[in-house]
Amino acid sequence: MKAIRVQSFGGEEVLELVECDTPSPGAGEVLVRVSAIGVNPVETYIRAGTYPLLPSLPYTPGGNMAGTVIGCGAGVEQQWLPGDRVYSASTRTGAYAEYAVCAADQVFPLPDIISFQQGAALGIPAATAWRGLFIRGGGRTGERVLVHGASGSVGQAALQLARAAGMEVYGTAGTDEGLSLLQQLGARVAFNHRSQGYVEEMKEKVAGGFDLILEMLANVNLERDLDLLAPKGRVVIIGSRGRIEIDPRATMGKETDIRGLSGFACTSEEMARTYRAIGLALEDGSLVPIVSREMPLAKAPEAHRLVMQSGNCGKIVLIL
Repeated sequence: MKAIRVQSFGGEEVLELVECDTPSPGAGEVLVRVSAIGVNPVETYIRAGTYPLLPSLPYTPGGNMAGTVIGCGAGVEQQWLPGDRVYSASTRTGAYAEYAVCAADQVFPLPDIISFQQGAALGIPAATAWRGLFIRGGGRTGERVLVHGASGSVGQAALQLARAAGMEVYGTAGTDEGLSLLQQLGARVAFNHRSQGYVEEMKEKVAGGFDLILEMLANVNLERDLDLLAPKGRVVIIGSRGRIEIDPRATMGKETDIRGLSGFACTSEEMARTYRAIGLALEDGSLVPIVSREMPLAKAPEAHRLVMQSGNCGKIVLIL
């Protein structure tokens, strides 16, 4: 089979397309013929060797893909059958390949109304959004939520899931295309975070502040987020690319919280709860993943470069 392999950590050029043996599923595992692969920023950090948790070399990147079950190991015959359409939260052998082995509980049913390309956009983005809103963020119906940097795949999922939960939804983006998308996804107001004075505009239009903020770039925005929170409000940090200095007193007067989020800290109970909720949202149409660009597997190096650029209004997907 064809697969992307990384022999050493480094730049995009270390992503090499090679021929290798097709893996076989063991007990408790399934073999999936991959149709589409979701490209996530975390995969660029791992490839570069800068992420706290690194795989042993060589490895095949990726955890999010969608495809068809073609083989089952012992113990999963009643759970999965050849021909089942699935998407993955993670894999055992890497998603950037024609075939991938997954633990039986790493894959989830993909409804017929969702394409494989859309399915590949689900795993990390949708789970991150749901956990940020409802597990780490404790979001409740009627609360005001700001998704800071909402035009990316996590932000898009968060807007849809929050709106479906009856929350009052706001978002920021940095392009006209992104702002238009946020309004289509149900944001009450979409703010341009590249406009001078946009923080003052938010204060004016959302009197009393936000109950919950999902933050994609905390090293830039965290200090102003604390100023924007309502009493007892929470900021959930989903992304950060550096350090920031804040005054801890900014959390004291309104008794606000700063909460971190990491997929690697997700418990098995949280994972089951999260993907049950995502499945229901897919079935009832309240969550529709958006794919912005499709590229062949051989273009993985270019996909890694593009995923780190701003202005991606949807998921970059590798297709086979």
